[in-house]
Amino acid sequence: MKKTIVVTGGSKGIGKAIATRFGQEGFNIAICARSAEGLADFQAEIKSQLPDIEIFTQQVDVKKIDDLKAFAQAAIEKFQRIDVLINNAGTYTPGDIHSEAEGVLEHLMETNLYSAYHVTRAFLPTMIAQKDAHIFNICSVASLIAYPNGGSYSISKFALLGFSKCLREEMKDKGIKVTSIMPGATWSDSWSGAPFPEDRLMQSSDIGNIIWGAYNLSKVAVVEDLVIRPQLGDL
Repeated sequence: MKKTIVVTGGSKGIGKAIATRFGQEGFNIAICARSAEGLADFQAEIKSQLPDIEIFTQQVDVKKIDDLKAFAQAAIEKFQRIDVLINNAGTYTPGDIHSEAEGVLEHLMETNLYSAYHVTRAFLPTMIAQKDAHIFNICSVASLIAYPNGGSYSISKFALLGFSKCLREEMKDKGIKVTSIMPGATWSDSWSGAPFPEDRLMQSSDIGNIIWGAYNLSKVAVVEDLVIRPQLGDL
């Protein structure tokens, strides 16, 4: 039976790069995203490159728990087992705590933290029964240090790292690995149009490659925390 990777927010950017990297290694792919058009484009592109793998897509608003549960149930029914879960869905809103708009914190916590919490809970019974799976939580260097204009985004990413560390402790004796990924500046929608040369930021494929490497350790080893930055440092 082929292995399966699940990626939230998987139709573009870092999520797409991770899904594509694992697809190149023969994994079936299940992704969710907000845009039906983005999902259709992803499926057409990957199918043209990798015709031998199965792809499942579902339009999901990750702020809605019922959407996440329905996506998890459908993916499990289709593929029977889930080998890798990538909690990648997220959004960025710049601002300062004292001046950002009302509701920004709630929006970012729902998107960046609660979505990972709820979709992980939906997949965990299957993973625990398998006694063999790997969860990657896409945090951020903003999970490690506060910075100007970070505001509620940084709060949400600190919280996601905390969730990841708690999950690691709970899952270590159940055969499930948990890894926190802290990328620095990476070309994605958040940086689209930024006035930097192409080589100033990392490529999304760099994140896909590093996650594939972290996945391919023996059963007795796990990368708990992984920080990746551009060669010239943070922006």
